[in-house]
Amino acid sequence: MAGKTRRIVLASRSPRRRELALGAGWEVDLHPPADDAEAGAAPRGRQESLEAYVVRLARAKADAVGGMGVTGAILACDTLSEVDGAALGQPADRADARRMLEALSGRRHRVVTGVCLWQRPELEPLVATDESLLEMGPLDEAFLTWYLDSGLWRGKAGACGFQDERLPLELVAGSASNVVGMPLELVERLFAERDRLMATAG
Repeated sequence: MAGKTRRIVLASRSPRRRELALGAGWEVDLHPPADDAEAGAAPRGRQESLEAYVVRLARAKADAVGGMGVTGAILACDTLSEVDGAALGQPADRADARRMLEALSGRRHRVVTGVCLWQRPELEPLVATDESLLEMGPLDEAFLTWYLDSGLWRGKAGACGFQDERLPLELVAGSASNVVGMPLELVERLFAERDRLMATAG
């Protein structure tokens, strides 16, 4: 694949993931899974780590798209935040967003993304995870009210987006693209593994 443009089937409705993929110079075919697959395969099990959970969700999205007969390099991701052992997905409503933001205010939290790259039908799916550490500055009531009114929290794990410059959110460790929802460095490593396996198979 050296010197060639990556072409992916992006199993997502996220405009941020699409922007990241296009910004990386990839050709993108959008093929989001059905609503139930996008929402996740099943609730997190009591003994299931966040890493195992997001990988399972990413794999479920890829499976859903592959089950429609789609072929090629299917790429699916699922991103969640975690603070004090509690996973924070996309908020259901304004009250849920407030709860998440209050939990993150003045705290450090981690963001974990599960990635599934499936070269279908030639190979088995490749899966991996990436993690970033963020620190949120204190959020006062005036800012919380403004941010909730703005609607910027919609569709974002933990009700906040790293790209929202008004948020007092600092990347402490890890990949910025992972925080946005698609760890580009990790995806490139999976592509390299995909290319190696394809060459071996050929």
